[in-house]
Amino acid sequence: MPRPFVMYPDKRLRTVASPIDAVTDQTRALWDEMLGAMYAMPGVGLAANQIGVLQRVIVLDCSDHRDQPLRLANPEILHASTQMREHEEGSPNLPGHWARVSRPRAVTVRFLNDRGDEEERDFVGLWATSVQHQVDHLNGRLFIDHLSPVKRRMIVAKHQKAMKRGHG
Repeated sequence: MPRPFVMYPDKRLRTVASPIDAVTDQTRALWDEMLGAMYAMPGVGLAANQIGVLQRVIVLDCSDHRDQPLRLANPEILHASTQMREHEEGSPNLPGHWARVSRPRAVTVRFLNDRGDEEERDFVGLWATSVQHQVDHLNGRLFIDHLSPVKRRMIVAKHQKAMKRGHG
């Protein structure tokens, strides 16, 4: 049984996740569980703390056919382009709520891959947006933190209302 998504304002969503020492079979099992949850959403990325695991582990798949999953541990953004890109972002932790967020169009990320090897990779477009969104999660930030205070309060109020009605 996969772990459920934790719902905002759960404190785990505001907690900085801990780095892992090495990629183990336990890490690989977590990645597999996260990929299943991400594809079921359906989404293009997921961070471990979104399902209550406070480890610096994320998964991504922004491919057209949803057949190019990436597994990253301890991702670190080394460089971000000055050119920005806007994209409608949402989160299973705030279900049904979306907002336009502006982020760098391209980033270079260092991480441990599924073999446990250190890798550096450039991400562009949706891949760059998704990896930045997931790294934000690992750092205790949500997409709503990139919005104006008014927009953020509006989404939080709608979310709280839905949760009270049992639609979270």
